Amino acid sequence: MELNLSLIWYHSYQLGIAFLLALPIALNREYKAHGAGMRTYPLVSIACCAFMLVARDVYDGDAAEARVMYGIITGMGFIGGGAIMKNDSGVSGTASAAGIWLTGAIGLSVAYARYEIAIVLTLMGFLIFQVVSFFKHKEKT
Repeated sequence: MELNLSLIWYHSYQLGIAFLLALPIALNREYKAHGAGMRTYPLVSIACCAFMLVARDVYDGDAAEARVMYGIITGMGFIGGGAIMKNDSGVSGTASAAGIWLTGAIGLSVAYARYEIAIVLTLMGFLIFQVVSFFKHKEKT
């Protein structure tokens, strides 16, 4: 098996974009939440991108790629579910779980070179975490 340098460059480029687009959300979560942060969100994004890049190269046909995508989406829901904690005072971590799912979608979008979707997801996710949190009802303790 021979190494294809142009393919290595292309995949590195795609994974780099997935990493960079996850950073704004990761930065926000790092400083505003106590769960997932600077490591988790970029790792989720690049992992989703990598799984889809491999699937696109290995499998023939849309049906096989769709099955891989369904598996990734389900897996992101499972990982996000682990970020949700319930206690006597309520539920926490739902925003982090949604953010994990969102960064997975960013990675999938990048794998298909749908940068416009990935950029819009990044901007919307960052704005939701950064701005909308000011309007969130806070419990009095």
